Amino acid sequence: MRTNQTPRGVFVPASTPFHADLSVDGERFVAHCRWLLDEGANGLAVFGTTSEANSLSAGERMATLEQLIDSGISPGVLMPGTGCCALPDTAALTRHAVEHDCMGVLLLPPFYYKGVSDDGLYAGIAELIQRVADKRLRVYLYHIPPMAGVGFSLSLIARLLKSFPGIVVGIKDSSGDWKNTQALLQEFPDFEVFPGSETYLLDGLRLGGAGCISATANVNVAAMRALIDAWKTPAADAMQQQLTALRAAVQKFPLVPANKAILARLQGAPDWNVVRPPLVALSNEARSQLFSALGALHFELGQSVAVA
Repeated sequence: MRTNQTPRGVFVPASTPFHADLSVDGERFVAHCRWLLDEGANGLAVFGTTSEANSLSAGERMATLEQLIDSGISPGVLMPGTGCCALPDTAALTRHAVEHDCMGVLLLPPFYYKGVSDDGLYAGIAELIQRVADKRLRVYLYHIPPMAGVGFSLSLIARLLKSFPGIVVGIKDSSGDWKNTQALLQEFPDFEVFPGSETYLLDGLRLGGAGCISATANVNVAAMRALIDAWKTPAADAMQQQLTALRAAVQKFPLVPANKAILARLQGAPDWNVVRPPLVALSNEARSQLFSALGALHFELGQSVAVA
């Protein structure tokens, strides 16, 4: 376990803002990412599930990543999602991230075909690594079977670590199953394990976890960072309880539009509510229920985020 190592911290799967015509609002995205870093994010897992990555084309992802870097955001804090159903798309996105010196990539398994074997998943990742063929590549597996329907078993991870040491270096576990996260932490010393929810942040840190990569870090990153900085102190349990309560309130609603509704309220910017179909924005009634629940938790819903 990594109990003697400093946690990586909180990485944010930054929400992607869109204009009314559904094109990416690059300026607002840059402003949001800067604010997240200013609030204490250790890194940005851009183009994850919460970023609506699978509603973005490969070209949009590459252009937006370049805009972030050109704006002055260090590629050393960027962990872009690059996993697609088609291997050539995954290879192109991964190569692009490596060539721009990103710290790593967050890799979904190819997720269209269900019930595929570990041998098939292994072959896909091995082929990707061979095609990228760059010693700078660092792969963080993205385990989210509730969405993808395909995941990374413990035996497959062990095989990948043996074959690709120093390349396959970590995992985001969004299974929602603490027993799976616990098994990862116990089975793979020095592997960077990020729970996909802050609900398991403190438990993960106590077993050597790397931090968390959480959807709700888009709106509550400062509190997560505070816990990461104070996880060995007596205050940690109470801080975790607050994080867990807020997460529970938000995830009663679809997470992508819920995060955007909160950002729209924080910034006084209704355009934040725009999502790409097939997702839909929260209804007025749902937003009212969400804000009421957050208010009961004393979550500040005033305008506090810089607008691009």
